Amino acid sequence: MVPYKPKILLPLIMVITALTVTADYVRPPPRKTLHFPWDPKPSSQPQQVHISLAGDKHIRVSWITTDSSSPSLVEYGTSPGKYSFKGHGDTTSYNYLFYSSGTIHHTIIGPLEHNTIYYYRCGGQGPELSFKTPPSEFPVTFAVAGDLGQTGWTKSTLDHIDLCEYDVHLLPGDLSYADYIQSRWDTFGELVQPLASAKPWMVTQGNHEKENIPFFKDGFEAYNSRWKMPYEESGSTSNLYYSFEVAGSHIIMLGSYTDYDENSDQYSWLKADLLTVDRKRTPWLLALFHVPWYNSNYAHQGEGDKMMEAMEPLLHAAGVDIVFAGHVHAYERSTRVYNGKSHPCGAVHVTIGDGGNKEGLAHKYKDPSPEWSVFREASFGHGELKIVNSTHAFWSWHRNDDDEPVRSDEIWITSLLSSGCDKKEAREILLSP
Repeated sequence: MVPYKPKILLPLIMVITALTVTADYVRPPPRKTLHFPWDPKPSSQPQQVHISLAGDKHIRVSWITTDSSSPSLVEYGTSPGKYSFKGHGDTTSYNYLFYSSGTIHHTIIGPLEHNTIYYYRCGGQGPELSFKTPPSEFPVTFAVAGDLGQTGWTKSTLDHIDLCEYDVHLLPGDLSYADYIQSRWDTFGELVQPLASAKPWMVTQGNHEKENIPFFKDGFEAYNSRWKMPYEESGSTSNLYYSFEVAGSHIIMLGSYTDYDENSDQYSWLKADLLTVDRKRTPWLLALFHVPWYNSNYAHQGEGDKMMEAMEPLLHAAGVDIVFAGHVHAYERSTRVYNGKSHPCGAVHVTIGDGGNKEGLAHKYKDPSPEWSVFREASFGHGELKIVNSTHAFWSWHRNDDDEPVRSDEIWITSLLSSGCDKKEAREILLSP
């Protein structure tokens, strides 16, 4: 495929970006937490359906029923109402203080054809749903939004994402903001089902998923039970970190709230996973985690420093192109950066913890901004990353503005592989004991 050469577009984009940075923007007022009326359903009816990637050509379908005897069955096919295939899975459940979850079903189906619409139903009944599998090659588009929650701004963000022609949703932590109130996990599942049942949602944990009670409850019980990701398929021993591949991209999901030092299982897994990356097959390498390493907002300042110290050399050695993080309730994009300063072979870091959380926006930034910070704004929104081919990707951030998505930041990004940054000597750190 002939690579894009956006020589004319780049100066124009730089001008647009510069104008956007300096323009005054009056933010709309905050919105309240959504309230969900009680909606009784048959005990065996599938609820909170969402899908995720589960290895090559496979999809994991997850849903909840209040009937423990309902089968973990997914019937599916390529024509409406005609289910040529079946998949059987397993169930789990959990108790949390006075709360008992429903029966949580996880069923892997496949092998599936790429870029194909499948029609399916869960548990042998319920409404017919459909999803489209990602393509096998470029172009591929990712929707990116973290720190979602369940507010009016969340609904606005989801509505705008629904208008996007994307293939996979990436979420760098803080999903439901249940914060120990387990029924809020259920309402979140209902809120996102229209999107999450139609396109794969790939998520990693944030601080609001911890929900640990010292000496009584370990953390991440609801998250791990409800949002099972392909950690086993990627050789990980924890649902808190894993990797997967989509259409020429290798994507690493890391855990900011589990051990990450050089003696940790996550660190060892990351080194091993990076060594499996074949840049001829997956020329783009992305990483996601919750706590940003490059952050000029006063909110959560310095919280990612220790993880950065331990893991940034690994990501740099492997040539990670783009890093997405959440946690800070605002948007910020860096230039290519490594070891605290601009670097031509570093990663572009994007903080996008502005999906619509209940805590509001983080308005205060350091002044002047660091030399590596290119664009920053405290507004709710989502991002779209379209990887066009092996050398070029187009990133845009869409601000929620009075219910209209406004493209507020955009840039073409050239892959490190095509920039001559794939140096063998840099990979020695991955091979070291």
